[in-house]
Amino acid sequence: MKNQRRDFLKKATGSLALASTGLGFSYQASAKSLTLHSQIKTSANDKIRIGLIGAGIIGHYDTDTALKVDGVELAAACDLYTGRIAYAHEKWGKDLFTTRDYRELLARPDIDAVLICTPDHWHQRIAIDAMKAGKHVYCEKPMVQRIEDGQAIIDTEKATGKVFQVGSQRASSVAVLEAKKVLESGVIGDLTMISAYCDRSTSSGAWNYSIPRDASPETVDWDEFLGYAPKIPFDATRFFRWRNYSDYGTGAAGDLIVHLLTTVHTLTGSHGPNKIFSAGDLKYWKDGRDAYDVINALMTYPANDRHDSFQVSTRVNLCDGEGKGEFGLRLIGTDGVITIGWNDFTVQTLKRSAAPGYGGYDSFTSFSKEEKVEFEKWYKATYGDERGGGYTRNEPVDFKAPQGYDDRLDHMRVFFNGIREGGAILEDATFGLRAAAPSLACNLSIAQQKPITWDPEAMRLI
Repeated sequence: MKNQRRDFLKKATGSLALASTGLGFSYQASAKSLTLHSQIKTSANDKIRIGLIGAGIIGHYDTDTALKVDGVELAAACDLYTGRIAYAHEKWGKDLFTTRDYRELLARPDIDAVLICTPDHWHQRIAIDAMKAGKHVYCEKPMVQRIEDGQAIIDTEKATGKVFQVGSQRASSVAVLEAKKVLESGVIGDLTMISAYCDRSTSSGAWNYSIPRDASPETVDWDEFLGYAPKIPFDATRFFRWRNYSDYGTGAAGDLIVHLLTTVHTLTGSHGPNKIFSAGDLKYWKDGRDAYDVINALMTYPANDRHDSFQVSTRVNLCDGEGKGEFGLRLIGTDGVITIGWNDFTVQTLKRSAAPGYGGYDSFTSFSKEEKVEFEKWYKATYGDERGGGYTRNEPVDFKAPQGYDDRLDHMRVFFNGIREGGAILEDATFGLRAAAPSLACNLSIAQQKPITWDPEAMRLI
């Protein structure tokens, strides 16, 4: 560990000895700008046929990415809106099997795995049904809408032996995985806190998605969509902008904070916080939604045999007036900071003077003249001529994924490698609940106006 840290610091100050750290970086260009290269490869390309359940925005992103993996074919698509069924045929062929009933898709013997890209309140039921039907499952985040629903997915995953992966691709990002190695090297010292943030300014960033002109009870299976949610008359806005409503979605906490906590847990190996305190408000998007557009949360991560204690502060602002659209994390250690973007990160370290220094805003100024003389004699005898008290900042080192890199594709490769060869799945159902529960606890804390306590090992509210 000390050798890794020393070698990395040499690199950060201009040495070309980074390869000796053992961190496994592939890089080019100068010592201050390094290019990352993913080590996740596609395993043997025996055919895997997938079914898409939920052909909305993320359903197309996930399916298009899955089809880039060698040997993956689309066998069927399911959606509750006829317009999306029509588009599935336009995009993937008129002979594609389509249905508005996901059970018909699960009954097909030619489907090996499914992508669950539905509203949050359907995740648990479909995931369990799919695994019991013999299908492997890639389920979009958050894994569940309600914390208490998570254990049933874990139990089903274990009972069926099926591969289950949650679709927060941050767990497979080359930037996150390499930043984890830097953190473990000790180059930034002891981790004290993490600041995690997601800011948006646009209407679509606040989930105000387009609503087709033909939306009606005739083109949408409204009763099926509602599921266990309250029974109300057809509302096209609720169907196409479901993230804005707590009956079907989980708001900023389940959509975005879960991405941030997935990253935190991947970086640190943590099982999660034991206390969550959150504040939320609806400041700008007052369009009938009940999902907050501003959330701030503070979480405490206790010490255990995997890591020392640290704190996480996280925010989501969907009405950010600065307009930068920031997403990222800052891992703040005692000797430096790792700043992570989407597929890039920067490391900057500092070196403190060994001598504490004196004078300025210091009790030394209040000493008598005689005592000042005696103190200076003692200081010089102890620390030499170095005045000290300050620090120097090393030049930052930037790590960037190559242009065109897609962490979603790496995440899909992990999923299909798990099916083909039994490859390790980091973001399995247990990981999924440990990321989702503290995120959803933000909503609970706001509603109850108090901290929420959570047992990250037993995975239960206290």
